[in-house]
Amino acid sequence: MATIERVYKCKDAEMVIAISVITENASVSAVKTFLISKKPIWADPFFPNLKTKIDLAVQTYLGADNAKALRLATQALLSIEANAFHDLANFKLGIEVDYVADKKRLKEILLQLGFTTYNTKAKQGNQESLIALLFQFKTNMTNTLQTELTTKGSSGTLITAIIAYANTLKAADVSQETFKGTRKTATAAAINEFNSCYTLAIGVCKIARKYYKDQADIKDQFSFSKVLKALSSNAKNEPAPPVAPQ
Repeated sequence: MATIERVYKCKDAEMVIAISVITENASVSAVKTFLISKKPIWADPFFPNLKTKIDLAVQTYLGADNAKALRLATQALLSIEANAFHDLANFKLGIEVDYVADKKRLKEILLQLGFTTYNTKAKQGNQESLIALLFQFKTNMTNTLQTELTTKGSSGTLITAIIAYANTLKAADVSQETFKGTRKTATAAAINEFNSCYTLAIGVCKIARKYYKDQADIKDQFSFSKVLKALSSNAKNEPAPPVAPQ
């Protein structure tokens, strides 16, 4: 009997989160209306049915707990990841300007808030590093440090927003614990269903990327490889504990 091969080259859990994010991107009202105008067969209930199909595949073949994790992970990633990267970058740039005459203090702050340890990997799409950075930022952003930073020129509102991202991610359990727990053995039926979900989502990606070719921000939302990279969580070790406040 011939072995059934996966049509995607990543872990099952990573694939289903990625196509779930892509399906959510396609379900945004204006995008959905535009895509349906190009592909009428995608009119309702196509996208709601695809969401249900993905969720059911996860629940059936990866376990009920993982179906819940899928929904929570997708929700959290869609709601805060892009904003978190944007705000962290703006914060870092701001203090680099504010402390241009005090490089030693700047270095201390970047280390204390997690940028030195985690920022590079976080920008490369390592989700664990992003979570670790956000939590070290939250843990070590003392009232004294916040007062120092805002006096120098940082936005208190921006600092508060970054701290809130850590709470959102933790509540959604999208750290490396995602998809741990009960995991069922992959079967031919499981691979067939995952392949089916993937193929439908990739079809959406191909059409969307063609028609949004001049709008890079939307086009990238339908790149499986880019979405997968953003979800990457390949670190083998737990993040190091936060550095104690100085």
